[in-house]
Amino acid sequence: MQEFDPRRGATRWAPRVFTAVAGLMALGLGWKLTADDAKPSAVQTAPLDPAALTALQHVAFAGAEAQPGFQRPENVEVKVRPGETLQGAMLRTGVAPEEARQVVAALQGVIDTVNIKAGMAFEAAIAQRRSQRGPARLIGLSMRTSPSSTLTVSRTFDGALRLRALEEKVKDETKVACGEMAGSFYESVANVGGTPAVISEAAKLFSHKIDFSRDIHEGDKFCLVFDRKVTESGRTIEAGDLEYAEVKGQKFYAFDRKGEDGKPQFFDELGKNIKGFLLRTPVDGARITSTFGLRKHPVLGYTRAHQGVDFGAGTGTPILAAGDGVVLEARRWAGYGNWLRIRHSGQWDTGYGHISRYAPGIRPGVHVRQGQVVAYVGATGLATGPHLHYEIWRNGERVNPIGAKVPQGTVLGGSELAAFKSQKARIDRLLADGGSPVSGDETPKLAMADLQKAKSKLR
Repeated sequence: MQEFDPRRGATRWAPRVFTAVAGLMALGLGWKLTADDAKPSAVQTAPLDPAALTALQHVAFAGAEAQPGFQRPENVEVKVRPGETLQGAMLRTGVAPEEARQVVAALQGVIDTVNIKAGMAFEAAIAQRRSQRGPARLIGLSMRTSPSSTLTVSRTFDGALRLRALEEKVKDETKVACGEMAGSFYESVANVGGTPAVISEAAKLFSHKIDFSRDIHEGDKFCLVFDRKVTESGRTIEAGDLEYAEVKGQKFYAFDRKGEDGKPQFFDELGKNIKGFLLRTPVDGARITSTFGLRKHPVLGYTRAHQGVDFGAGTGTPILAAGDGVVLEARRWAGYGNWLRIRHSGQWDTGYGHISRYAPGIRPGVHVRQGQVVAYVGATGLATGPHLHYEIWRNGERVNPIGAKVPQGTVLGGSELAAFKSQKARIDRLLADGGSPVSGDETPKLAMADLQKAKSKLR
């Protein structure tokens, strides 16, 4: 009989055997799963579920962060340079040549990887080595192939690259975009989902009533309503017609009383056409540098009447016709340099001085439309720098462009007014209900929110 020794632990074989068998079973199951996952797979195409995409991103980065010797991945935006290959663009992210070739090979079946155009963009998630020695590791890649389609390449847990084609559903909707001024009008509206086309249309509407260089201040409220095509993730891929615009309490509603240009016209809350007789500012985004009245001439050096308003703007900035009319003069005129004068109805004229050049086709006798580009800002004549000298004439006499009492637009009545009120009520209900949030992202992100952008030299 074996003697009991309290200094030596008892040998218990059953638990150890059980643990070993369980470990082997788990290992076998894990091998099967990873072996299945490592098999080459065709491109997976399915409607994009935003929640599934987020989960995919988390899985990709969970696998990346588990790799020893690498830092957390960072998002790198890359644009293909002129004459550059897709593989060359990948190499600029710092990955190894073999890894760059693997990415190109993964994409070959779905895009033309040979005839790559300069400017094509993609986004890669890259993990740098902690030692800063050796190539970086590609964790994933995202490439938009159409407004609603994206290709992604992500790593599986065994390190293989998997290609997925993600397709977002697109729907039509009416967007309510409201906010406060923070910076320029363009920046402020863009921040709440306005597209360049919508912003430009709204700016032209308000140019009759508001001088954006003097009348707009930080915190002023605005609201736009427009049609758009939007993806599931809230990204606008196409903007339609502007239906409503409001800035600083001034409200304009679109109504399908077609104008001469075939577009809906805009009216205020009472059904009055907001299209003024003359624009208040014939240069978009310009600032007033000199007002109407006596001043010391910056070139001549003595005081004399300044019979217009100067707008500071860079050479080549488009000059817009302040109203419908006929070109009366387009010639050189003393200190005004290149001069343009347009005759409007009711004995109203507008004049434009120091022009660098005229728009094609502008000559005496030509009809122009309000907002049409008729010339470009310059510094011809007696001028110390590029600007527009703008004048308004009434019955042959110059009047102050700021505050000039010019004729107003038409007013709706009868059945047209009733139809307008019905349209207005629909817009007011939309405003009361508010709008859905807009995502400003133009490309799905492979990186998580806290990952930093890569250096601009990679772009």
